[in-house]
Amino acid sequence: MNSSTTHPIGIFDSGIGGTSIWKEIHALLPAENTLYLSDSKHAPYGEKSKDEIIELSIKNTEFLLEQNCKLIVVACNTATTNAINILRNTYAVPFIGIEPAIKPAALKTSTNTIGILATKGTLNSALFEKTSNNLDYKINIIEQVGEGLVELIENGKLHSKEMTALLEKHLSIFLKNNIDCLVLGCTHYPYLIPQIKKIIGSQITIIDSGEAVARQTKKVLEKNQLIRLGAPSKNCQFYSNKKIDSLSEVLRAYKNVSIEKLAF
Repeated sequence: MNSSTTHPIGIFDSGIGGTSIWKEIHALLPAENTLYLSDSKHAPYGEKSKDEIIELSIKNTEFLLEQNCKLIVVACNTATTNAINILRNTYAVPFIGIEPAIKPAALKTSTNTIGILATKGTLNSALFEKTSNNLDYKINIIEQVGEGLVELIENGKLHSKEMTALLEKHLSIFLKNNIDCLVLGCTHYPYLIPQIKKIIGSQITIIDSGEAVARQTKKVLEKNQLIRLGAPSKNCQFYSNKKIDSLSEVLRAYKNVSIEKLAF
């Protein structure tokens, strides 16, 4: 057996949003040790320049490599679309990225009009533009920057009146344009699904990348003979460089996790 199999899967995001990805990975691969880095001090990445996003992604990666992570999941759409090619060309470990699931939405739509709610950094990236341009020309993509949503989630205001008002504002364009699929292009946004459904109704399908990312993680671990089998892991470590309250809240259902504040 490869001795590296016991090393953790590293996961980083600009905050707590990537825990939506961690939950899918943990559900599919319960034996895996995991180490999650929440760079909440610098959230949201979507408002930063490409150079800043790359610099932060490198810093996060090097921290995870210092902890002997065997694979790194970039659990942030903005970091993936702006930095993952550089990370893959710089470091030897496998990387799993997160892209807005516009391809599945394009295959599923009946109205040929899909919506994407994402950060400015994701929507403005070259990778997103390339993916969008490769879709069938008949597909109309309605884009909306989810300005302010990440900040409210990070500050523990997931169910606040401010959140409701902001969601109603951001989602109105999708209702006006008769979309039938809504792509969530930020890993924070799955935590908003119940509220989004109340606003857009049940006729619009909501699509996020969580399950697909977990399946890809398993596939790459198997390919590289790095997968860990056996009993469920008791080593699920979370770090945040800001207050841990919001991180603790989204993980409260999980008993075998350790959460620490980190000077980073």
